[in-house]
Amino acid sequence: MRSVNAIFREWVDGAPAKCYNLPMQTIVELSKKYGINAEYASVAFYPVFRAGVAGRRVLLVSDENTCRYAAPFAEKLHGYGIAAEEFVLPAREPVADEATCAAVEARAKGACDYVLAVGAGTINDIVKYVTFRLGLPCGVLATAASMDGYASGVTPLIRKEVKVTESAHTVRDILLDTEILRNAPRLMTGAGVGDILAKYCCLTDWKLSSLLTGEALNTDAMALMRDALDGCAVSLPNIRAGGVAGLNDLMRALLVSGYAMVIAGNSRPASGAEHHMSHYLEMDFLRRGKPIPLHGVKVGLGTLVSLHLYKRVAALAQEFVGKEIAAALAVPLPSPEWAAEQLASFGCPTRFSEIGVPEETFRAMLLHAHELRDRFTILTLYNRNGLTEGMLGELTELFY
Repeated sequence: MRSVNAIFREWVDGAPAKCYNLPMQTIVELSKKYGINAEYASVAFYPVFRAGVAGRRVLLVSDENTCRYAAPFAEKLHGYGIAAEEFVLPAREPVADEATCAAVEARAKGACDYVLAVGAGTINDIVKYVTFRLGLPCGVLATAASMDGYASGVTPLIRKEVKVTESAHTVRDILLDTEILRNAPRLMTGAGVGDILAKYCCLTDWKLSSLLTGEALNTDAMALMRDALDGCAVSLPNIRAGGVAGLNDLMRALLVSGYAMVIAGNSRPASGAEHHMSHYLEMDFLRRGKPIPLHGVKVGLGTLVSLHLYKRVAALAQEFVGKEIAAALAVPLPSPEWAAEQLASFGCPTRFSEIGVPEETFRAMLLHAHELRDRFTILTLYNRNGLTEGMLGELTELFY
């Protein structure tokens, strides 16, 4: 067992703890390791998936945006003699709350043997949670490379206007159609990029917590995520171009994020302070009855803040426990300016005011988002040492 200091040295030097050589593995090959059938559309129309649902009743769950993909998919299944029905949530942007989950559960219970989510983040989360409760297998037809929850075994939900993470199960099938992914709004692809760039921060937060609080690390999960992150960063020009190769690289990284969470047994490899900021804002949008911006858009903004806090820590006048460690961990991180440039190239906002966040909410987020999860992050470090209050003006000028 290597010491924490050895692992810390590897991180500062930029060397992953273990190399998985992800570019040599296709999404399909990688997914098989985790018991998931990741399958691309073909002339045979997802033959592995079809064999798995033969003789079963399939319920396709979509919303008012994604039902345009559910209807032809159901027709295809009928053509292969597979019973399929649709359930369209009556909203363009449904929320994964108690009422929505209850509606899907009521429709699925006793009426099907398999549930296919047709959509991305919210639809996938709802279906994973409901089928976990009902003991049914599920899958997803991915409609955008917009978030990293496709393959995770947990699901974020809203309970009494509070963002919580609930146990779920992993999907059995992830169905990919390059044309569907390419036709997704550019902002959704940008949201996926934002969710991946966040891994620079959340992996560093995990390392910071390990060194300062003794929190256990899973180096396999960290290395798997870091390799995928590095590969995706190299591929950013291809992703921007909207080509098949770039989308495949982005989807690989998004799926790997889910697999890393499965290995770790929690969301640590994929979620840190930047996600806590996103969750805080999501609850505020709900309270105000406003449409919620894309998860990856909010996470991307949180990533800019986290990167700045890491890069800034060495220059702080105050001395405190963890300052030297945080400063060392910040060295290999990209600059917030670079990250903002990448997000902007996909049409993503780089200031919180651009997504309708009130200035007082932005400031409250900086002071209180770390309280949402019992996880030590760079935001926790600043707040516990009384540093955030003095940074509010600077952060507001830069990111609001």
